[in-house]
Amino acid sequence: MAVTDVYISALDHNKEWAAKIAQEDPTLFATLAIGQHPQILWIGCSDSRCPETTLLGLKPGDVFVHRNIANIIHATDLSSSAVIEYAVRHLRVKHVVLCGHTSCGGVAAALGNKPLGILDPWLLPLRQIRSLHLKELQGMSATEASLRVVELNVQEGIKLLKQKDVVLEAIEKRGLQVHGLIYDVACGVLRELDSNEPEEAIKARLASFKLEA
Repeated sequence: MAVTDVYISALDHNKEWAAKIAQEDPTLFATLAIGQHPQILWIGCSDSRCPETTLLGLKPGDVFVHRNIANIIHATDLSSSAVIEYAVRHLRVKHVVLCGHTSCGGVAAALGNKPLGILDPWLLPLRQIRSLHLKELQGMSATEASLRVVELNVQEGIKLLKQKDVVLEAIEKRGLQVHGLIYDVACGVLRELDSNEPEEAIKARLASFKLEA
């Protein structure tokens, strides 16, 4: 029995999908051809099991997206920085979401000690998290430790996002919201992490990272 090529099959499904969407919402594609007005910037993992628009139940044009291995925010990464700048300053999104997920391969790699080539410098922030929380992680099962690093990685990424001047400016001037989520690939459900901060931490961040015009 011949095995269907997924790529060829996907092209056929695209035509069916486009026809279905056009029937359900006749103005959607014409509107998208003019421009985009997403309310959400989604920063997630490249993992194929985490399709943001699908799991949110949204449509094309609703979510501006950046994905990379293990949804890591590197302060000097031009790719994610350019996406954040464009989404926040020019598209004026209302929400920035950083989403990690269970069973993350990048996190599993960082919890191991095998050399991974080009992935090693990319995963360095995860190894730093592992080092800082080593005692806590060593007292957990492999599954618990993996989930904990996923959570810590999102929390650290949120901290770095809020150190970006373009994000701080949008929070201050128009109420931009920054969220940390964990997606459970075993059940398809999102969980929001607590993002409350002491007033003193907010003041310290603004004093240290908010640039003057």
